Amino acid sequence: MGTVAAMLAQARASLGMAGRPNRITREYASRHGDEFLGASWCDMAVTFWARHSGNAAAVLPGGDRAYTVWHAQDFQKVGRWHVGTTAEVDRARPGDIVFFDWGASNSVGAIDHVGVVEKVLGGGRVQTIEANTSNACMRRVRASSVIAGYGRPAYSGGGSSGSPAGSWMEELLKELPLVRKGSTGEHVETVQGLLLARSHPEIKVDGAFGAATERAVRAVQKWGGVTADGEVGPKTWPVLLRVH
Repeated sequence: MGTVAAMLAQARASLGMAGRPNRITREYASRHGDEFLGASWCDMAVTFWARHSGNAAAVLPGGDRAYTVWHAQDFQKVGRWHVGTTAEVDRARPGDIVFFDWGASNSVGAIDHVGVVEKVLGGGRVQTIEANTSNACMRRVRASSVIAGYGRPAYSGGGSSGSPAGSWMEELLKELPLVRKGSTGEHVETVQGLLLARSHPEIKVDGAFGAATERAVRAVQKWGGVTADGEVGPKTWPVLLRVH
């Protein structure tokens, strides 16, 4: 079974992903049918992060989910559901799966959206990572007024949400190759999304590692205290994935 840190690392690796179909919806559709290719993908993303971080059993107690209501009901059935009052939201933890109702009720049947808690900010607020928010994967700050509740996965070891480290990071790095100027594809899009999340608005998520991406990578490397060579490999991926 995986950890909180591994779940959050996978979510951070999707920051900046936009549009559909995308890597997440394609993978879900490969198991459940092509009708999911262009569907709302917030819960498909939670499924993707859980599966790729070794947390499927903890985060998906009822199996893969694309429908948020059923996912919340799964947590209710296993006794791991917390209602979205201000007091309960202040007791949330990083890695909790948080469900939203834009109609501002705590009704599970009215849930519209889902994300993962990255930080608990107090005062009934949490910082989240959410997919399909403005059709992209982004960080958001949400208040208890729109939080219907959250599920607490049974992560192994309790886990910390700190900087990527340990054997789970080694497993994640197996999926994240060296990318550099001239590289193209989904892994470059991941780098660009993470750069956008680190306040580099000049970056376009186009999957082409050009001069602007290289300059931004060098800046992040200097900030993170690793060799500023402009290449994203095993020393730089953890810096990009580090929480603010």
